Amino acid sequence: MRTDKKSEFFIRFIRKTFFCRKERSISEQFGLFLSLLKIKKLFEFFELKRCDVMNRTEEAEKYKILFVCLGNICRSPTAEGVMEGLVRDAHLENRVAIDSAGTYGGHAGELPDARMRQHASRRGYNLTSRSRQVRVSDFEKFDLIVAMDDRNYENLRDLAPDLESQAKVHRMVEYGKQTAYDYIPDPYYGGADGFELVLDLLEDTCAGLLNEIKSRI
Repeated sequence: MRTDKKSEFFIRFIRKTFFCRKERSISEQFGLFLSLLKIKKLFEFFELKRCDVMNRTEEAEKYKILFVCLGNICRSPTAEGVMEGLVRDAHLENRVAIDSAGTYGGHAGELPDARMRQHASRRGYNLTSRSRQVRVSDFEKFDLIVAMDDRNYENLRDLAPDLESQAKVHRMVEYGKQTAYDYIPDPYYGGADGFELVLDLLEDTCAGLLNEIKSRI
């Protein structure tokens, strides 16, 4: 029974059971009413707890991907945005969870680079995530951790607490069809062409990654 239906039932029950009973005094009726209000609050509390447990269970069952670059303001948030679009188009939002982070924490809390957001928006991607640094707990939380280049790949493997965690770390280019690049170049110090190249490469590699993980989810 849905929560709103439960409330309607509860109100009808109070009216019929207590306020229509002439033999009860006003004080008795009021006391019973207060008791039932407490019971109702308990019902609502346990309903919220049940929903919370269900949501956490659903989240735990998702295949979780973490994209990582250096500062988490250009490449990895773009990978996050591109992948979210592909997952949404494939109607897999309930099966895949996506996040991004950086091995360097100097931009923590910042939005993605304004130039990256501008170029991404032209292709329909809205980059709104806030930068954060990779945490050791990410190796337990995520099923796959994808580095944009060799430097971040090595940094992630050094940070991994054990061999099982190291095995979760992969390079982004592993999933692409384009062979001209063996890493996703950082566009931060370049011009417009660099940001467009990043988008081209990430659209290719994210599509390949989605095809790769479909058999696992």
